[in-house]
Formats: sequence, C-alpha cells, structure tokens
Amino acid sequence: MTEKIKIRIGHSPDSDDAFMFYALAEKKIVTDKYEFTHELLDIETLNHRAFNGDFELTAMSVHAYAYLSDKYLFCQSGASMGENYGPVLIENGNWDYRNLTAPARVAIPGELTSAFLALKLYFAEIGRENIEYVVVPFDKIIESVKSGETDAGLLIHEGQLTYIRDGFRLIVDLGVWWMLGVGLPLPLGANGIRRDLPPDVIVDVTKLLNESIQYALNFREDALDHALKFGRGLERYDVDQFVGMYVNNLTLDLGENGKQSVREFLKRAYDTGAVPKLVEPEFV
Repeated sequence: MTEKIKIRIGHSPDSDDAFMFYALAEKKIVTDKYEFTHELLDIETLNHRAFNGDFELTAMSVHAYAYLSDKYLFCQSGASMGENYGPVLIENGNWDYRNLTAPARVAIPGELTSAFLALKLYFAEIGRENIEYVVVPFDKIIESVKSGETDAGLLIHEGQLTYIRDGFRLIVDLGVWWMLGVGLPLPLGANGIRRDLPPDVIVDVTKLLNESIQYALNFREDALDHALKFGRGLERYDVDQFVGMYVNNLTLDLGENGKQSVREFLKRAYDTGAVPKLVEPEFV
C-alpha cells in the first residue's frame, strides 16, 4: 500500500474556518493519496508560523502575504472578503475620536492582520496620527476597551456582530470604508499553499480545498452544526450570519474582482509605507 502524502493544514478556531474545512476535517470527501491533519491557531500565530513554512496549506492574512510571497502562493479558494462590511473600530464613548491631534491607545488583534493594515490605511487617509497600537488577543479586545486600558478596539471575527449589544459605539466599519473608496470587497484572510510543493500536489490540494468549501455550502446545516462547536458560545443565528459573511461565492473563487482587490490592498500598503516592498500576488 502506497504511503499517503501528509498535508498539514493550519487554520483558525473560528466558525467560518471550521465551516470551510468541515468536509476535510470530518472526511466527508475523498482525498485519494492525501492525508490531512489540522492545527487550530489564532490568525496572528498562523501568520508567524507561515514564516517557517510549518504548514503545506495555511490560512493567512492578506497583509502577511506581503512578507510571505516567496514561500506561499495564494489559493483562489478559501479567501475571506468583506463585501461592504469588515473589521470594526469601536470605542466605549469616552474617546474624542474626532480630535485628530489627541493621542489614543488602540487595541489591535495583531500587527500582521489585514484588519490592522486596513486601519492604518484608513488613519493615513484621514490624517490621524498620534496613535499607539497595543496588541491584544482578539477575544480580549472588548474587555480592554471596556476597562479603559485602551481607548478603542479593532474587532475581528464574531465581535463584528456583537459590539452593539455589548454597548460600544462604532467609529468606522473598514469594509464599508474600503467599498466606498475602492468599490471592491475588502480582502482579509486567504489560504496559502507552499511554493516548494510539487506542481501536481499544489493542484490537487487546492482542488480539495475548493471541494471542501463547496461541500459545506451544499450541506450547510451539517456544516453549521460543526461550526457551532467553534462559535465561542454564540447562538446558531450569529454563527449562521457570520459564516454567511465570510464563506460564500467569493470564497469558492476569488474571481477577477477579488484578485484586483488583493492587488489594490497590497499596492496601497506599499504606497503608504505600511509594507516594505510592492508585492504582485500569485494565485493558484
């Protein structure tokens, strides 16, 4: 019996990723000569692990790709795009955010996250300086703002849905801001596959990723049941809404609009000095 090719997958312990990888994790599709293992880590940890090439297939921030393009190719499947919605900057009512000269401490979920890059682009556009960024685990940011440790917080994942009921005030929805300015969905997360894999393995694995996403969309209720295990106490309605935001037709295939948005995001990052080099993304 031929030994199977082992593919290590890194992805986040979030309901949208759980939904996306449901078919592979639960062996709902035929993987032929491949054996997949899954390691669940927060997105900033995944970004840093990608520098070592620890995973053959990994979730990563589009921002992080600016530093990882020599190691990974973008998969055309598996992206998280904000179609007129995205990470939100919130505060608890005590920060005079309209005073552009006042200093502020802003909690962010990681320096390599796309949310942080989008926030920097937003602040550059409005001329907001004098910001101190504090890295806080993404699920602790609300508490950081509530306690007054930080003046504002950049929320990703399910926090985008719950901040209003938690009593916070919206400063900006970065997905709305990007859509108004660029006319394209905001690129946030993507899946990268290692460049040094044999070409046939790259093709096979990216096809299986696409099949896994399609299976979840076809058997949505079963995939949602699986995703609920990773919803951090959210009700099914919230998980369903969140999954619908970030696992959709653009996740199946970025298409030309999605790819153009990734290019524009990375170009603006370079133009504003947020990343050190201009990267032309390559897609499988």
